[in-house]
Amino acid sequence: MKRTIFCIAFLSLLAFCLASCGSTDNLRTIQLTAPSTELQGIGGTVQLQAQGTYAYGPNRDLTNQVTYTIIVDPVNGVDINGVALPTPPSTAKISVTGLVTAVDPPVCTYADVGTATTPAWVLTGTYEITASYRGVTSQPVYVGVASAAGPPAPAFAAGACGPSAAQ
Repeated sequence: MKRTIFCIAFLSLLAFCLASCGSTDNLRTIQLTAPSTELQGIGGTVQLQAQGTYAYGPNRDLTNQVTYTIIVDPVNGVDINGVALPTPPSTAKISVTGLVTAVDPPVCTYADVGTATTPAWVLTGTYEITASYRGVTSQPVYVGVASAAGPPAPAFAAGACGPSAAQ
């Protein structure tokens, strides 16, 4: 009888130890990156990547597992005319794969800061994006939003929606 109790206790302890070996609760940090941080015009995209650093083992790609949070940057959330950037999901949305997409309704605060022959996009404001997973939150990534594309016309007035995507 003592052998059976000892054997059951030993197997229970072994099972407990083995169950905790592959645990993913050793996540230390999440590094959120983007190859580009400019979102220009309707349909413009920015692909985010979330990399998890663990206490043990290699880093892991968590891009499709994290929860993304997007807010208007409290410091740079207004355009050159003092107009506040709309709160998401207006103008921008993030998919579960980390793809940030500019959507309707567009941000429409284009100002002609280019030359007479080459109009230029102007920064409308900035979104602050973080990624969270199992109680760990990444550092913020800031994505600048440029005004939406507008009709191709030779003269662009301040406040128009800007040059077409073809220009």
